[in-house]
Amino acid sequence: MKLRVVRGLEEGKKALARKGTLDLSRITDRVKERSREVFGEALGPEEAVRRILDDVRSGGDEAVRHYSRLLDKTELDSLEVSKDEISWALEQTDKELLTSLRLAAQRIRDYHESAMPKGWMDVERGLGERLVPLERAGLYAPGGTAAYPSTVLMSAVPARVAGVKEVILCSPTTSPVVLAASSVAGVDRVFRIGGAQAVGAMAYGTASVPKVDIICGPGNIFVTLAKKMVYGDVGIDGLYGPTETVIVADRSAKANHCAADLLAQAEHDSMASPIFITDSLALVAEVEAELSKQAASLERRQIAESAVSNGGCLALVEDLDEAIELANYVAPEHMCLVVEEPWKWAGKVRNAGGLFLGHWSPEVAGDYIAGPSHVMPTGGTARFSSALGVRQFLRTMPVVALREEDMDGIAEAAARMARAEGLTAHARAMEMRIRDTRGRITPKAKDS
Repeated sequence: MKLRVVRGLEEGKKALARKGTLDLSRITDRVKERSREVFGEALGPEEAVRRILDDVRSGGDEAVRHYSRLLDKTELDSLEVSKDEISWALEQTDKELLTSLRLAAQRIRDYHESAMPKGWMDVERGLGERLVPLERAGLYAPGGTAAYPSTVLMSAVPARVAGVKEVILCSPTTSPVVLAASSVAGVDRVFRIGGAQAVGAMAYGTASVPKVDIICGPGNIFVTLAKKMVYGDVGIDGLYGPTETVIVADRSAKANHCAADLLAQAEHDSMASPIFITDSLALVAEVEAELSKQAASLERRQIAESAVSNGGCLALVEDLDEAIELANYVAPEHMCLVVEEPWKWAGKVRNAGGLFLGHWSPEVAGDYIAGPSHVMPTGGTARFSSALGVRQFLRTMPVVALREEDMDGIAEAAARMARAEGLTAHARAMEMRIRDTRGRITPKAKDS
């Protein structure tokens, strides 16, 4: 297994420099070839997605069926999964697996209940803020090479905790375990739709699929481009690319654990980025050996090896200060500090979708059962965005409840600012109140 190895902080930065949040260079030729079959002409990814969204917006259910037939080879009589089918899926799911799903859901629920922000109101000042949950959330769970019941839990449970009234799910893979997870998570309606057509259906609404207020969840590049294009018609949680993990390790780390964690990311997708940064030369050789050894027995070996070869990197730096500087530069989806004193270094981490501290907090625990949502920012967007949580499902509504006596001291200032901007009506609205309150309100004492 070939793993790119670089030495030093500056070489590491060169090797790990981002090409952009959405790197289309590795898929454009493939998409153009496929688009000839679907559209009769070679289209780039953005053009293809725009065509699908426009058709779904104007054609509704029939356009969704059309693209499901062409792209997913799926003939859909009904877009929605029936309640009976979901009940059947619960019965078919292995009981121990169902127990595991319920345990994960409870831990996710507990975490997000602790994370719930609170509104506030200061009656004396006449200012406050209300938190209002969204009416309807649309969730996307990817399919394709694997089914992800965990993503259903990680998206739907925070929405429910936030108080969203209706939660719908679109997924191209409505396997029994995905349907079981939707029931455990409290999803109201499930649709067997994937790709950009699913995003379009949720964004614009069709006869079968209701229009939502926000679309959340990861997907392939077409789903991500579609989310980007519908933003403004609906809210989105973020734009997610292939998964990525940076492991920062010192000599206390176990090479077999580190290799296992890197491969756990690599097996997701051939475009995943498993990155290892260490100040231990001995650990470099040990991890390389373990990667080859462990990859040999993986069911998804080809995918994992492709990810390690194409997107993987092993960086040897001088010390942990350099290691964390390089990790912050990458701003990865997941940052794991597999070091002797993780809390000592945690405060230096600035850019990470999720932070995993110590030898017993592997990122895989975060994927399934730790508590925080595993839907986290990728592609360097951890510099300015956050993991999916209750806040994405809440609107903040400032409250202004000023009294007549509050006008003293602020009305004149507001009127002056309005006139400076040339907004006469604004100024008059405040000046009227100054006249109305004059004589009734005793001016506040000024400092001598």
